[in-house]
Amino acid sequence: MEPRSRQTIIELRHLRYVVAAVEHGSFSAAAGELGVRESAISRRIRDLEDETGAALFIRHKRGVTLTDAGKRFLAHARRALDELDLAIKDVGAAGRAEQGVLRIGIFASLASGFLADLLRRYNEEHPGVRSVIIEGGPNDHIAAVRQHRMDVAFLTGTPEAAECDVEVFWKERVFVALPERDDLTARKRIMWSELRDRHFVVSEAGPGPEIHDYLVRHLSELGHHPSVERCPVSRDTLMQLVALGKGLTLTSEATTGATFPGVSFRPLATEPLPFCAVWSPRNDNPALRRLLSLARILSARDSKAK
Repeated sequence: MEPRSRQTIIELRHLRYVVAAVEHGSFSAAAGELGVRESAISRRIRDLEDETGAALFIRHKRGVTLTDAGKRFLAHARRALDELDLAIKDVGAAGRAEQGVLRIGIFASLASGFLADLLRRYNEEHPGVRSVIIEGGPNDHIAAVRQHRMDVAFLTGTPEAAECDVEVFWKERVFVALPERDDLTARKRIMWSELRDRHFVVSEAGPGPEIHDYLVRHLSELGHHPSVERCPVSRDTLMQLVALGKGLTLTSEATTGATFPGVSFRPLATEPLPFCAVWSPRNDNPALRRLLSLARILSARDSKAK
């Protein structure tokens, strides 16, 4: 039967005692620096020598000096303490959201508005965090949040998101995008009834399907089946189609912060759209927690301003 191997037990204080004794030249000076008794340092270093099976120090009246084995041990001890110090700083920085990655799903324009202000402010306060912006539809974003492939998604409305937290942070007016020579540009605000016989274009990708459903729901209430064409184009190309007179479209207030040649925007006489954040309560990314905290602060500020 083989003898049971002995478990090596070396505590961090052992390493600190060795380094301090070397730097100060004696156990007594090291004890004064560390705020412990000299006997404690002497005893722990003796335990360490018993554990390693080698003398680390030569004791003499003027203090202590390292043996050859002690010099080798010192190199490893300092490396271990440096790695520990680096680990503490690294984790601390992540905890303060000074570094890391924040994966953000968006469903609206970042041209202006609450979301643009939020992300700009966050990046200023946490320059060490790399924000990754991902466009997509609500279903894909919610699935990614649930699977922790995405930290947070900003979506319209208050979607059903099982296993996720949902919180409304801001609202935006709905705008009609129309050719700049369209007669409706003379209106300061457009009524739903003025859109009954108009043709609309929406993108096949998000938020096109949602805009399609929004148009059908509101115009159907007027007893009219809307003419809505789905186009396999990006939002920027969609605005070019509007400028060419191919149809009108709807967009959020944030989009109006961008300039599209030949396109004018007019607010629609309807209730503002709520926008929310969706995240997993099991996501422990500290960068996410700080983003949500900032979002609540800005949301409260905007509510008071209104």
